[in-house]
Amino acid sequence: MDTLHSLETPAVVIDLDKLRRNLARAQSAADAAGLSLRPHIKTHKSLRLAQEQIARGAVGVTCQKLGEAEVMADGGIDDILLTYNILGAAKLARLRALADRCRLAVTCDSAPVAEGYRQVMAGADRPLSVLVECDTGMGRCGVQTPEAALDLARVLDAAPGLRFGGLMTYPAAGGVQASRDWLARAVALLSDHGLPPRIVTTGGTPDIWDAMQPGIVTEYRPGTYIYMDRSQIAAGACTSEECALQVLATVVSIPAPGRAVIDAGSKTLTSDAMGLEGFGFLPDHPEARIVTLSEEHGVMDVSRCAEPPELGARVRIIPNHACPVSNLFDTVWLLDPEGGATPLRVDARGCVT
Repeated sequence: MDTLHSLETPAVVIDLDKLRRNLARAQSAADAAGLSLRPHIKTHKSLRLAQEQIARGAVGVTCQKLGEAEVMADGGIDDILLTYNILGAAKLARLRALADRCRLAVTCDSAPVAEGYRQVMAGADRPLSVLVECDTGMGRCGVQTPEAALDLARVLDAAPGLRFGGLMTYPAAGGVQASRDWLARAVALLSDHGLPPRIVTTGGTPDIWDAMQPGIVTEYRPGTYIYMDRSQIAAGACTSEECALQVLATVVSIPAPGRAVIDAGSKTLTSDAMGLEGFGFLPDHPEARIVTLSEEHGVMDVSRCAEPPELGARVRIIPNHACPVSNLFDTVWLLDPEGGATPLRVDARGCVT
């Protein structure tokens, strides 16, 4: 049996107890607020973990790309929200095939995207539910005003083969109240014009404990909450003890005093700094800093460590951002309370189309 100590590095290791506590806490919070929980699988990209989320009470899953959704459907998950504009004949054909075999909802933020959906869903046995994506402060995709949300909802409501399903947003971190106010205006406007949204869905782990409240929102879509990471510690969403995912690395060189090099570079930890200093937190060496990454080397400043790691030492790292780390590995390792390590395939790894 594999154990933590027998794993070759670099390796992604996941503490099952911590993962399950994270799932239970979020599901309890959603239940208490009367919200549906629809986790985003982009963080773990694993069928087994998606199935565990559903078994604990999630209504389905959220996917960002068609490829992820296809993997989830292939694994038997039949309630999927795809939160990305789908354009082009090839992708729309895949969308239709997916809609024919699961309960699928999609999003859009413009009439041309809606027209593509209308054309591909012609003659379908059931209409495709389409949610209007709303930019409530993130500055990414989405209609810009509640009035624009109404205009697009009317387009969807009139389109054969489609059904206006509601509103979707992903607010900026710290923007919970601004997003809630935007959505409240949109819901009131839509309701006044005979188009009350069935679903109002929002997400984000940084503000999860403040955002999951009764009110205008009906559904919450967290992603990173299953693992947590250094960015969530910085946001106040968790503590380091609640981070289920860590990277196990080995010190492969100590070329100079105060400098140590590990076998985890940008192809392991990612270069996604998330606005933080350095590229990870070492719970066993909190004074250490991962200061630079090349592809296969992580350079650490250990000059402040009372007991810096020695050559050959294995170190644990909480990455800045867990989601891209998952997408860098074919397999991660689940650590059980008895010390065993079980491989887990990252089923939707690389599914970016």
